[in-house]
Amino acid sequence: MNTNQHLDDLLQQWPFEPEALGVRLLKGEDGRDIIQLRVDLGILQLETTGRPDGLRPEGHATLLELLQQREGEDPTFELDDEISTEIDREFVQFYHRRVAWLRLQRFDRAVEDADHTLDLMDFCRENSPCEEWTFQHEQHRAFVLFHRSQACALAAIEDQMPAKAIEALDQGLEQIRESFEELGWEDQFESDELVERLIHLRESLTSDFSIEKSLSDQLSDAVASEQYELAAELRDRIAQREEA
Repeated sequence: MNTNQHLDDLLQQWPFEPEALGVRLLKGEDGRDIIQLRVDLGILQLETTGRPDGLRPEGHATLLELLQQREGEDPTFELDDEISTEIDREFVQFYHRRVAWLRLQRFDRAVEDADHTLDLMDFCRENSPCEEWTFQHEQHRAFVLFHRSQACALAAIEDQMPAKAIEALDQGLEQIRESFEELGWEDQFESDELVERLIHLRESLTSDFSIEKSLSDQLSDAVASEQYELAAELRDRIAQREEA
């Protein structure tokens, strides 16, 4: 038995903390950037470009890229059990890296990985072998959109563009609403924890940066306070903006 292959020193030097997400960005032996995640039973190491596991399926950067090529070349293309399993692996890998980028505050990279996951979800929905398999992925779409919206907003704040951050949050909330409607979960939208967190972030940014409320928010407030003349004026302004 070769005792030189153990991870004792690494695990002892970087203990697992259940209440914290242990993530670090390091250099590999060849100088490339790598991400490491400290998990309960060890350390995960992820590549920062392409697939997190570093594999190139038949020479492609990701499995999605390969499958899109196959679909374009073969009109009879279908997803079988083996491909479905590999798709699920790619989902999990990009989830780990997306969370790592958020923890490292590399928000632009988190957005990129969220976009890949959403594209993969779209591909699965269009080519799914059954509704049950589709639902297994679609039920997590709101979570991916939450991460994406959060990352977009925080990236905009870093760039000192608070109005763009608010716009990203509004767009994300609308996309989550649409996802809930497609799943028949309309009644759960207002009370959903992820939705509440995005709304809270939007309100905090609006307050901290003294950003004027959107016309839609102003309209909602006017109706709620029975200021009907103001509400009519705001509706006209919204209609004019949509026609422009």
